[in-house]
Amino acid sequence: MDWKEYISVDPAISHGKACIKGTRIPVSVVLDNLAASITPEEILQAYPSLTREAITAALAYAADLAGERVLPLSA
Repeated sequence: MDWKEYISVDPAISHGKACIKGTRIPVSVVLDNLAASITPEEILQAYPSLTREAITAALAYAADLAGERVLPLSA
């Protein structure tokens, strides 16, 4: 999955936050919904402009970001 085909960053859209291409839906919204145990089907119903591929791309984007830097966890 090449998430770059589905995600864009444009300073003129959503203050430069990563969004699903062709929408103003931030990737973080998709990820927050998935983290809240909302199913992809429910997300697609709530955001009809999304596709299943865009949801998968959001996960791939998050995986790439998680692999790039280490966030300290408090003990």
